Amino acid sequence: MESLGHLAQGFAVAAKPINLLVALLGSFIGTVVGLLPGLGPINGVAILLPIAFAMKLPPETALILLAAVYIGCEYGGRVSSILLNIPGDAGALMTALDGYPMARKGLAGVALSISAWSSFVGSLIATLGLALFAPILANWALSFGPAEYFVLMVFAICCLAGMVGERPVKTLLAALIGLVLATVGIDANSGVYRFTFDDVHLSDGIQFIVVVIGLFSVSEMLVMLEQSHAGQAVIKNTGRALFNLKEMAETWWGTVRSSVIGFIVGVLPGAGATIASAITYMVEKNLTDREGTFGKGDIRGVAAPEAANNSAAHGAFIPMLTLGVPGSGTTAVMVGALTLYNITPGPLLFQQQPDLVWGLIASMFIGNVMLLVMNIPMIGLFTRMLHVPNWLLVPAIAAVSFVGVYAVHATTFDLVLMVGLGVFGWLLRKLGFPMAPLILGFVLGDMMEQNLRRALAISDGHPAILFQSPVTWILWALAAGALAMPLVLRKLRPAG
Repeated sequence: MESLGHLAQGFAVAAKPINLLVALLGSFIGTVVGLLPGLGPINGVAILLPIAFAMKLPPETALILLAAVYIGCEYGGRVSSILLNIPGDAGALMTALDGYPMARKGLAGVALSISAWSSFVGSLIATLGLALFAPILANWALSFGPAEYFVLMVFAICCLAGMVGERPVKTLLAALIGLVLATVGIDANSGVYRFTFDDVHLSDGIQFIVVVIGLFSVSEMLVMLEQSHAGQAVIKNTGRALFNLKEMAETWWGTVRSSVIGFIVGVLPGAGATIASAITYMVEKNLTDREGTFGKGDIRGVAAPEAANNSAAHGAFIPMLTLGVPGSGTTAVMVGALTLYNITPGPLLFQQQPDLVWGLIASMFIGNVMLLVMNIPMIGLFTRMLHVPNWLLVPAIAAVSFVGVYAVHATTFDLVLMVGLGVFGWLLRKLGFPMAPLILGFVLGDMMEQNLRRALAISDGHPAILFQSPVTWILWALAAGALAMPLVLRKLRPAG
């Protein structure tokens, strides 16, 4: 009951005209930034942070604006994943696995609408969890040390075998390629240059935007050109822009499950939407994919990761607000926003700044409704991208991709590397290697290495620390189950 009273106080703050206006503006900007490949929520929030401070917005208004951009980016990331097979950010990787095949079947509008609805449900459940359980879950998150985080990421990699059950070997090989790419650059612990080939441009490693634009955007452009040359038909839009009640019922429980799992994973600092969407995709595939349609345009494969990545984004606010520990890269930027206002996030924030905290939580409820109302009517506009001929669409994608990559370091080396990775990705796709596991391996690689080193440093180099706590036992068991599940299901599946 106490939380409900605080929430009512928060709605009084969030309902102020200026806060409603910035929530609407942030939601729109976030959606646009999210659908542009490679930008993602970190860049969107980072761009608006100095603007919000320069405009002398009150701290609660500034935080509401940045949170709306963050959530809007999670909504927008699905658009390019579904329509172009180019994830807007890492959290939308899994959405492309079934969203793009649905678009190729002429169900782009259905995929976009069910993803918007699932995102709304996931955000709503997570915001309720944030309001009711923030302090409890923050204390639970403290039980995760470096060993637990490392095993959690091993579990996420093992889940990849369940994502593409027919190609587990190629899937895991793709993930290993991603892990190798993540090792390029200076070793943070020893200062040694690794796999840089004496090129100063690789000393900071390969940027995520270069990898995702190269392997997804450039390789997809090559596929488009190849199909156009072969005379293949362009994607058609059937005109149905909304899911029906049958499809809503089919995805409902998967959406709820994924929302809960995504929220729990999001509470863990550093885990993030990428791991949440990967785990929930595997869970739904193993629980519900009796026909073997996941990865071929199954609507459940769109709803689950979208619910999870939005739920995880909200869950990341819990360690930020209650512990002062950023739950994701985007919330790390938002911690910087608080420090600009001389506000220290942590256990006392709920008592010292109740208007800020509860106003932020209440604004998430309002912002999610705004995003749903905004995104559903825009589906018709989004799907018109499918009517653009390849000879015009490919140069447009190339222009956005090259500008996005060049903006990171303003160096032509990144452009050349992007094209090289694109050709490499195109060859891998021709050989039947999936791209999503490769990107996931790249995203998790640095975090896996750092947590493994911290765990071994704590235990004086003894690997037994990876098996000592009950949490690690459970995660190792789940990882083994994820690897064995495709084989077990194949044995149980009736012949013919």
